[in-house]
Amino acid sequence: MMSDPYTILGVSKKATEEEIKKTYRKLAKKYHPDLNPNNKEIEKKFKEITSAYNLLSDPDKRARFDRGEIDAQGSENPEHAYYKAYQQGSGFSQAHGGFDFSDIFSNEDMFSRVFKQGGASGFGTHDARRSRPYSEKGRDVSVILRINFREAALGTKRSITLLDGKVLSVAIPAGTEEGQKLRLKGQGEKGLGNGPSGDVHIEIHIEPHPYFVRKGFDIYLEVPIGLKEAVLGKKIQVPTIHGPVMVNIPEGTNTGQTLRLKGKGIIPEKEGKPGDQYLNFKIVLTNPKDPNLQKFAQKWQEEPSEEDSIRKAWN
Repeated sequence: MMSDPYTILGVSKKATEEEIKKTYRKLAKKYHPDLNPNNKEIEKKFKEITSAYNLLSDPDKRARFDRGEIDAQGSENPEHAYYKAYQQGSGFSQAHGGFDFSDIFSNEDMFSRVFKQGGASGFGTHDARRSRPYSEKGRDVSVILRINFREAALGTKRSITLLDGKVLSVAIPAGTEEGQKLRLKGQGEKGLGNGPSGDVHIEIHIEPHPYFVRKGFDIYLEVPIGLKEAVLGKKIQVPTIHGPVMVNIPEGTNTGQTLRLKGKGIIPEKEGKPGDQYLNFKIVLTNPKDPNLQKFAQKWQEEPSEEDSIRKAWN
Protein backbone atom coordinates (compact mmCIF):
# COMPACT_ATOMS: atom_id res chain seq x y z
CA MET A 1 0.00 0.00 0.00
CA MET A 2 1.31 3.44 -0.92
CA SER A 3 2.27 5.70 1.97
CA ASP A 4 1.59 9.41 2.18
CA PRO A 5 1.82 10.91 -1.36
CA TYR A 6 3.33 14.13 -0.04
CA THR A 7 6.15 12.14 1.55
CA ILE A 8 6.75 10.11 -1.61
CA LEU A 9 7.12 13.24 -3.74
CA GLY A 10 8.98 15.09 -1.02
CA VAL A 11 6.67 18.12 -1.03
CA SER A 12 4.78 19.87 1.76
CA LYS A 13 1.00 19.81 2.08
CA LYS A 14 1.04 23.51 1.15
CA ALA A 15 2.87 22.87 -2.14
CA THR A 16 1.35 24.50 -5.23
CA GLU A 17 0.27 22.57 -8.32
CA GLU A 18 3.30 23.90 -10.19
CA GLU A 19 5.68 22.81 -7.42
CA ILE A 20 4.15 19.32 -7.40
CA LYS A 21 4.37 19.05 -11.17
CA LYS A 22 7.98 20.24 -11.26
CA THR A 23 9.00 17.77 -8.55
CA TYR A 24 7.20 14.91 -10.26
CA ARG A 25 8.88 15.54 -13.60
CA LYS A 26 12.27 15.54 -11.95
CA LEU A 27 11.60 12.27 -10.12
CA ALA A 28 9.90 10.60 -13.09
CA LYS A 29 12.90 11.32 -15.27
CA LYS A 30 15.23 9.89 -12.64
CA TYR A 31 13.22 6.72 -11.96
CA HIS A 32 11.62 5.99 -15.35
CA PRO A 33 11.84 2.22 -16.16
CA ASP A 34 13.02 2.92 -19.71
CA LEU A 35 16.10 4.62 -18.28
CA ASN A 36 16.62 1.89 -15.68
CA PRO A 37 15.84 -1.41 -17.42
CA ASN A 38 15.50 -4.66 -15.45
CA ASN A 39 15.51 -2.87 -12.09
CA LYS A 40 12.51 -3.95 -10.03
CA GLU A 41 13.20 -1.51 -7.20
CA ILE A 42 13.34 1.44 -9.59
CA GLU A 43 10.15 0.25 -11.30
CA LYS A 44 8.39 0.03 -7.92
CA LYS A 45 9.61 3.49 -6.98
CA PHE A 46 8.41 4.92 -10.30
CA LYS A 47 4.93 3.45 -9.77
CA GLU A 48 4.74 4.99 -6.29
CA ILE A 49 5.86 8.40 -7.59
CA THR A 50 3.35 8.36 -10.43
CA SER A 51 0.49 7.15 -8.23
CA ALA A 52 1.25 9.94 -5.76
CA TYR A 53 1.32 12.54 -8.54
CA ASN A 54 -1.95 11.28 -10.04
CA LEU A 55 -3.66 11.88 -6.72
CA LEU A 56 -2.09 15.24 -5.85
CA SER A 57 -2.40 16.66 -9.39
CA ASP A 58 -6.17 16.21 -9.26
CA PRO A 59 -7.55 19.10 -7.14
CA ASP A 60 -10.68 17.17 -6.16
CA LYS A 61 -8.81 13.99 -5.16
CA ARG A 62 -6.19 16.01 -3.31
CA ALA A 63 -8.83 17.86 -1.29
CA ARG A 64 -10.66 14.64 -0.46
CA PHE A 65 -7.40 12.98 0.60
CA ASP A 66 -6.55 15.93 2.83
CA ARG A 67 -10.00 15.62 4.46
CA GLY A 68 -9.48 11.87 4.96
CA GLU A 69 -12.33 10.88 2.64
CA ILE A 70 -10.09 8.74 0.39
CA ASP A 71 -6.86 6.87 0.98
CA ALA A 72 -3.54 7.22 -0.85
CA GLN A 73 -4.78 4.90 -3.60
CA GLY A 74 -7.77 7.18 -4.21
CA SER A 75 -10.23 4.62 -2.79
CA GLU A 76 -13.23 5.75 -0.77
CA ASN A 77 -12.78 5.53 3.00
CA PRO A 78 -16.08 3.95 4.12
CA GLU A 79 -15.33 4.36 7.83
CA HIS A 80 -14.92 8.11 7.47
CA ALA A 81 -18.04 8.44 5.33
CA TYR A 82 -20.06 6.37 7.82
CA TYR A 83 -18.87 8.47 10.77
CA LYS A 84 -19.67 11.70 8.96
CA ALA A 85 -23.15 10.54 7.95
CA TYR A 86 -23.84 9.27 11.46
CA GLN A 87 -22.72 12.50 13.13
CA GLN A 88 -24.81 14.63 10.82
CA GLY A 89 -27.86 12.43 11.22
CA SER A 90 -27.52 12.19 15.01
CA GLY A 91 -27.21 15.94 15.58
CA PHE A 92 -30.13 16.75 13.33
CA SER A 93 -32.35 14.16 15.04
CA GLN A 94 -31.65 15.52 18.51
CA ALA A 95 -32.46 19.06 17.46
CA HIS A 96 -35.69 18.21 15.66
CA GLY A 97 -37.06 15.23 17.55
CA GLY A 98 -37.03 12.09 15.42
CA PHE A 99 -36.99 13.71 11.94
CA ASP A 100 -37.50 11.19 9.08
CA PHE A 101 -34.06 10.66 7.50
CA SER A 102 -35.64 9.95 4.11
CA ASP A 103 -36.28 13.70 3.81
CA ILE A 104 -32.61 14.64 4.06
CA PHE A 105 -30.72 11.66 2.60
CA SER A 106 -31.56 11.30 -1.09
CA ASN A 107 -30.17 8.68 -3.45
CA GLU A 108 -27.36 11.08 -4.41
CA ASP A 109 -26.02 11.97 -0.95
CA MET A 110 -23.10 10.65 1.10
CA PHE A 111 -25.37 8.32 3.09
CA SER A 112 -26.74 6.48 0.07
CA ARG A 113 -23.30 6.20 -1.57
CA VAL A 114 -21.64 4.64 1.48
CA PHE A 115 -24.04 1.85 2.40
CA LYS A 116 -24.92 -1.25 0.43
CA GLN A 117 -28.47 -2.34 -0.11
CA GLY A 118 -29.88 -3.21 3.31
CA GLY A 119 -26.63 -2.18 4.99
CA ALA A 120 -28.03 0.87 6.81
CA SER A 121 -30.26 -1.13 9.12
CA GLY A 122 -31.53 0.91 12.04
CA PHE A 123 -31.27 4.30 10.27
CA GLY A 124 -34.30 5.98 8.77
CA THR A 125 -36.61 4.49 6.20
CA HIS A 126 -36.66 1.56 3.86
CA ASP A 127 -35.20 3.73 1.03
CA ALA A 128 -32.09 4.51 3.05
CA ARG A 129 -31.59 0.83 3.85
CA ARG A 130 -31.74 0.00 0.15
CA SER A 131 -29.08 2.56 -0.84
CA ARG A 132 -25.91 1.49 -2.65
CA PRO A 133 -22.19 2.15 -2.00
CA TYR A 134 -20.43 5.05 -3.69
CA SER A 135 -18.67 4.13 -6.91
CA GLU A 136 -17.02 6.10 -9.69
CA LYS A 137 -15.40 5.01 -12.93
CA GLY A 138 -11.67 5.60 -13.14
CA ARG A 139 -10.35 8.31 -15.42
CA ASP A 140 -9.44 7.50 -19.01
CA VAL A 141 -5.82 7.85 -20.05
CA SER A 142 -4.75 9.33 -23.41
CA VAL A 143 -1.48 8.29 -25.04
CA ILE A 144 0.21 9.38 -28.28
CA LEU A 145 2.14 6.53 -29.92
CA ARG A 146 4.55 7.19 -32.79
CA ILE A 147 5.33 4.33 -35.15
CA ASN A 148 7.21 4.07 -38.43
CA PHE A 149 5.76 3.66 -41.91
CA ARG A 150 6.31 -0.09 -42.18
CA GLU A 151 4.82 -0.78 -38.74
CA ALA A 152 1.65 1.06 -39.75
CA ALA A 153 1.47 -0.68 -43.12
CA LEU A 154 2.25 -4.23 -42.01
CA GLY A 155 1.02 -4.16 -38.41
CA THR A 156 3.11 -4.74 -35.30
CA LYS A 157 3.08 -4.98 -31.52
CA ARG A 158 4.44 -2.21 -29.32
CA SER A 159 4.75 -1.71 -25.58
CA ILE A 160 3.79 1.50 -23.81
CA THR A 161 4.50 2.57 -20.23
CA LEU A 162 1.81 4.62 -18.50
CA LEU A 163 2.56 7.30 -15.93
CA ASP A 164 1.72 4.90 -13.10
CA GLY A 165 4.39 2.51 -14.38
CA LYS A 166 1.97 0.00 -15.90
CA VAL A 167 3.35 -1.56 -19.09
CA LEU A 168 0.79 -2.47 -21.78
CA SER A 169 1.16 -4.38 -25.03
CA VAL A 170 -0.54 -2.71 -27.99
CA ALA A 171 -1.44 -4.55 -31.19
CA ILE A 172 -1.18 -2.21 -34.19
CA PRO A 173 -3.32 -3.60 -37.04
CA ALA A 174 -2.01 -3.67 -40.62
CA GLY A 175 -3.16 -0.63 -42.56
CA THR A 176 -3.28 1.69 -39.55
CA GLU A 177 -3.70 5.30 -40.67
CA GLU A 178 -2.35 8.60 -39.36
CA GLY A 179 -4.41 9.81 -36.40
CA GLN A 180 -6.20 6.49 -35.94
CA LYS A 181 -7.27 5.80 -32.36
CA LEU A 182 -7.16 2.52 -30.48
CA ARG A 183 -8.86 1.77 -27.15
CA LEU A 184 -7.67 -0.57 -24.41
CA LYS A 185 -10.77 -1.12 -22.31
CA GLY A 186 -10.35 -1.18 -18.54
CA GLN A 187 -6.63 -0.36 -18.62
CA GLY A 188 -6.95 3.24 -17.42
CA GLU A 189 -7.01 4.58 -13.88
CA LYS A 190 -8.59 2.43 -11.18
CA GLY A 191 -12.18 3.29 -10.27
CA LEU A 192 -13.33 4.33 -6.80
CA GLY A 193 -15.32 1.91 -4.68
CA ASN A 194 -16.89 -0.65 -6.99
CA GLY A 195 -16.47 1.58 -10.03
CA PRO A 196 -14.84 0.13 -13.15
CA SER A 197 -11.41 1.19 -14.32
CA GLY A 198 -11.12 3.75 -17.08
CA ASP A 199 -9.86 3.07 -20.60
CA VAL A 200 -6.62 3.86 -22.39
CA HIS A 201 -7.04 5.79 -25.64
CA ILE A 202 -4.07 5.60 -28.01
CA GLU A 203 -3.67 8.03 -30.90
CA ILE A 204 -1.34 6.80 -33.63
CA HIS A 205 1.10 9.10 -35.41
CA ILE A 206 3.10 7.71 -38.33
CA GLU A 207 6.57 8.89 -39.24
CA PRO A 208 6.90 9.66 -42.98
CA HIS A 209 8.98 7.26 -45.07
CA PRO A 210 12.00 8.59 -47.00
CA TYR A 211 10.73 7.24 -50.34
CA PHE A 212 7.38 5.42 -49.95
CA VAL A 213 4.17 7.45 -50.19
CA ARG A 214 0.84 6.00 -49.15
CA LYS A 215 -2.58 6.69 -50.70
CA GLY A 216 -5.22 4.50 -49.11
CA PHE A 217 -3.88 0.95 -49.33
CA ASP A 218 -1.70 1.73 -52.36
CA ILE A 219 2.01 2.57 -52.15
CA TYR A 220 3.79 4.92 -54.57
CA LEU A 221 7.51 4.91 -55.27
CA GLU A 222 9.50 7.23 -57.54
CA VAL A 223 12.11 5.18 -59.43
CA PRO A 224 15.06 7.10 -60.90
CA ILE A 225 16.47 5.53 -64.07
CA GLY A 226 19.34 6.42 -66.34
CA LEU A 227 19.04 7.48 -69.97
CA LYS A 228 20.41 4.17 -71.24
CA GLU A 229 17.94 2.21 -69.08
CA ALA A 230 15.09 4.35 -70.38
CA VAL A 231 16.02 3.84 -74.03
CA LEU A 232 17.07 0.20 -74.01
CA GLY A 233 15.14 -1.12 -71.00
CA LYS A 234 16.58 -3.13 -68.12
CA LYS A 235 15.71 -5.50 -65.31
CA ILE A 236 16.22 -3.83 -61.92
CA GLN A 237 15.47 -4.48 -58.25
CA VAL A 238 13.03 -2.16 -56.46
CA PRO A 239 11.95 -2.08 -52.80
CA THR A 240 8.43 -2.80 -51.57
CA ILE A 241 7.07 -2.91 -48.02
CA HIS A 242 7.10 -6.70 -48.36
CA GLY A 243 10.71 -6.90 -49.53
CA PRO A 244 12.65 -6.28 -52.77
CA VAL A 245 11.31 -7.51 -56.15
CA MET A 246 12.72 -7.59 -59.69
CA VAL A 247 10.95 -5.58 -62.40
CA ASN A 248 11.55 -4.92 -66.09
CA ILE A 249 11.92 -1.36 -67.29
CA PRO A 250 10.33 -1.42 -70.76
CA GLU A 251 12.28 -0.08 -73.74
CA GLY A 252 11.52 3.57 -74.43
CA THR A 253 10.32 4.35 -70.91
CA ASN A 254 9.81 8.05 -70.32
CA THR A 255 9.60 10.21 -67.21
CA GLY A 256 6.11 10.01 -65.74
CA GLN A 257 5.33 6.49 -66.92
CA THR A 258 4.07 4.12 -64.25
CA LEU A 259 4.23 0.41 -63.61
CA ARG A 260 1.85 -1.41 -61.25
CA LEU A 261 2.95 -4.19 -58.92
CA LYS A 262 -0.32 -5.94 -58.09
CA GLY A 263 -0.86 -6.88 -54.46
CA LYS A 264 2.39 -5.29 -53.29
CA GLY A 265 0.67 -2.51 -51.36
CA ILE A 266 -0.93 -2.68 -47.93
CA ILE A 267 -2.87 -5.81 -47.04
CA PRO A 268 -5.59 -4.69 -44.60
CA GLU A 269 -6.01 -6.86 -41.53
CA LYS A 270 -9.80 -6.88 -41.35
CA GLU A 271 -11.51 -5.76 -44.54
CA GLY A 272 -10.83 -4.37 -48.00
CA LYS A 273 -8.80 -5.78 -50.89
CA PRO A 274 -4.99 -5.60 -50.88
CA GLY A 275 -3.44 -2.47 -52.32
CA ASP A 276 -0.89 -2.24 -55.12
CA GLN A 277 2.47 -0.55 -55.47
CA TYR A 278 2.96 1.92 -58.29
CA LEU A 279 6.38 2.73 -59.73
CA ASN A 280 6.73 6.23 -61.16
CA PHE A 281 9.76 6.38 -63.45
CA LYS A 282 11.92 9.47 -63.68
CA ILE A 283 14.85 9.80 -66.08
CA VAL A 284 17.91 11.17 -64.32
CA LEU A 285 21.14 12.18 -66.07
CA THR A 286 23.84 11.08 -63.67
CA ASN A 287 26.41 13.30 -65.43
CA PRO A 288 24.76 15.82 -67.76
CA LYS A 289 28.16 17.24 -68.78
CA ASP A 290 29.56 13.88 -69.85
CA PRO A 291 31.52 14.72 -73.07
CA ASN A 292 30.58 11.40 -74.69
CA LEU A 293 26.90 12.06 -74.05
CA GLN A 294 27.22 15.56 -75.48
CA LYS A 295 28.92 14.26 -78.64
CA PHE A 296 26.23 11.63 -79.06
CA ALA A 297 23.45 14.23 -78.71
CA GLN A 298 25.12 16.51 -81.27
CA LYS A 299 25.28 13.71 -83.83
CA TRP A 300 21.75 12.53 -83.11
CA GLN A 301 19.56 14.61 -85.44
CA GLU A 302 16.03 13.94 -86.60
CA GLU A 303 13.84 15.60 -89.28
CA PRO A 304 11.90 17.35 -87.90
CA SER A 305 14.03 17.63 -84.81
CA GLU A 306 12.93 15.81 -81.70
CA GLU A 307 12.66 19.06 -79.77
CA ASP A 308 10.28 20.59 -82.30
CA SER A 309 7.96 17.57 -82.26
CA ILE A 310 7.76 17.70 -78.45
CA ARG A 311 6.63 21.35 -78.51
CA LYS A 312 4.35 21.26 -81.55
CA ALA A 313 1.25 21.47 -79.32
CA TRP A 314 2.24 25.04 -78.43
CA ASN A 315 1.92 26.21 -82.01
